[in-house]
Amino acid sequence: MTVPTYSISELSERVGQVLGESEVHHITQEQIDRFADVTGDHQWIHIDPVRARSGPFGTTIAHGYLTLSLLSMMLGECYSISDAGVMVNYGLNRLRFPSPVPAGSGLRLRAVLNQADEIPGGLQLLVGFEIGIPDAPKPAAVGEAVFRVQR
Repeated sequence: MTVPTYSISELSERVGQVLGESEVHHITQEQIDRFADVTGDHQWIHIDPVRARSGPFGTTIAHGYLTLSLLSMMLGECYSISDAGVMVNYGLNRLRFPSPVPAGSGLRLRAVLNQADEIPGGLQLLVGFEIGIPDAPKPAAVGEAVFRVQR
């Protein structure tokens, strides 16, 4: 997979455009269990496949924040910035989890540059994202990530 690379100055010209799409990443029950251990969220809909079969989703599902935690890795497959000295997370806007992610599902990220504003020494980027199961009717996570990029 070739990752598109942009300079900081080129990003200002790409507002409103798709920056890229990630590869598909499969979510395993082992990942879900490990995430539960790290976060202390051991709700049965995530970690008990037997009980989850009769639950609302028919199987275990990934934590919403597990899905979100893949954002940085998948964004790295969507684009890179050639002249960034440092890029830091600054926050999130409008985060929602419209659809569950059943264990074993594949997820793909689509990133769109919504805004690029000059800040001292660089840019503040608003990157719209959808993380979803390919061909599913609704995305699993949607929002806007805010990044600060310094030269």
